[in-house]
Parts: sequence; C-alpha cells; structure tokens
Amino acid sequence: ARALSSKNALDYQFVSDTTGEIKKRASRVQSSLKLEPEEGYTPATLEEINDTEMKNALIKLCKQIRSFVTNPSIENPNTVDAQQLTKARQDLDSVIQLSGQIKKDADRLKTRK
Repeated sequence: ARALSSKNALDYQFVSDTTGEIKKRASRVQSSLKLEPEEGYTPATLEEINDTEMKNALIKLCKQIRSFVTNPSIENPNTVDAQQLTKARQDLDSVIQLSGQIKKDADRLKTRK
C-alpha cells in the first residue's frame, strides 16, 4: 500500500518479493485452516499484467486481503456461517492466485527496466 501511494515508479523487485511472501503466507493459512476452495469452484482466469495495470492489480490484491481478514468467519472463528465461510475460501484463493500472477508479471517487468 505504501508503494502505491508514492509518486515514484514501482520497484518491481519489491513488488515481486512482497507478493511472493503474500502468496506463501496465504497458502500456509489456506492449508492450516483447511480453507481450500470447495469442489466445483473455478478461480477467475487472470490475464498478464502490464506496467500500466500493475497499480490497479496491487489495489485489487489489497482489497482481496482486506475482504478475507474482515470476513466474520475469520474475525470470529466460533461463528459458523456457510456463506461467509465460502466467501472466505474464495477470497483467500483469490489472494493466492492474484499474488502469484503479480509476482510473475513483476519479475517479467523488472527485467525490462
């Protein structure tokens, strides 16, 4: 989020390192809490992210993370709501998929600079 608010150009090495760490930790949370997406769930297909779309992709990632951590099923683990739990699973999967895509594209873009 701090990188996004800066007027400077994005540091793609920083973006790559950070999103790689986000993906690793989100995958660990997914495994530890047994929050793998339910059978039949198909994640959205992600397109290659170019230089002009990178900030928007990072904003989307921040929103997905916020949606996951503020989900009532995550904030209050003793609460059971099937719809909220399904949303948490999908949000977490989106964080994993999107952070992986951003990392891959940041790696590609940093070699061009």
